Amino acid sequence: MEVFNSFHEFPQRFLDKSYSLGMVPTMGALHDGHLSLVEKAISENDKVLITIFINPTQFDDDKDLMNYPRELQKDLEKISHFGENIWAYTPNASEIYGEHLESKHYDLNSLETVMEGKSRAGHFQGVATVVEYFLKTFSPTRAYFGEKDYQQLQIITHLNELLGLSTEIVGCPIVRTSDGLAMSSRNALLTVEERKIAPQIYQGLQLAKKLAKDYIYKSILDEVHAFFHKHSELKLEYFTAADPSTLVEFEPDEKITRGRGFIAVRLGKIRLIDNINMS
Repeated sequence: MEVFNSFHEFPQRFLDKSYSLGMVPTMGALHDGHLSLVEKAISENDKVLITIFINPTQFDDDKDLMNYPRELQKDLEKISHFGENIWAYTPNASEIYGEHLESKHYDLNSLETVMEGKSRAGHFQGVATVVEYFLKTFSPTRAYFGEKDYQQLQIITHLNELLGLSTEIVGCPIVRTSDGLAMSSRNALLTVEERKIAPQIYQGLQLAKKLAKDYIYKSILDEVHAFFHKHSELKLEYFTAADPSTLVEFEPDEKITRGRGFIAVRLGKIRLIDNINMS
């Protein structure tokens, strides 16, 4: 494995098109979900590039940015076990943004105005800015993103098409712990007691999926809200069922025969998201 923090250290390697390159963009604090993306990238490409960069423009809360887990040495140790055909790119903000730390603005086809976009102003413009930089700088054959951040995956897929890039965007299934909690870097910030409670988030999603077989969307919403009212340690920010491509929410009287259920919950000081295939 080789580690570098500037593209200019060996740009010629990424201009060589004689090999396929898989890219796994991350913000570090790597867990088994990230490592599953790396494994898939290795299985489908000659070489793999892992980016580790905590992107400041996608945070709308300075405290959240400050508290985000930073474990670079542990991260590098975890990916070093994958062998020689791995590169790790660990830039600082000036490498990507230059002197002006601000995101670009993209037409994201309204995909960024719902769910996480409502709660976190400017978040997806920041995500799109750094992803464009990675895709254009390294021109990977394939780029791998987890479905835990499903809205982000749809936005990046749209961005890739908008920019006319040749990279294949690959979505990978959510990796869960044995008790159902979706793996996330933020899980490390939970207290011991909060960690015991957190799997109820997935239980709420499973309830929604079960109800979708027999009930209209409004009834599902009512039951999900009742579930989280009963589990009061979990503060439900939203539960939404939406079309998997457009992210347009279903009508109250619709039966859900397709789509995904999306959820955001606060547990103590930590905000967690998850989603489930409703069909």
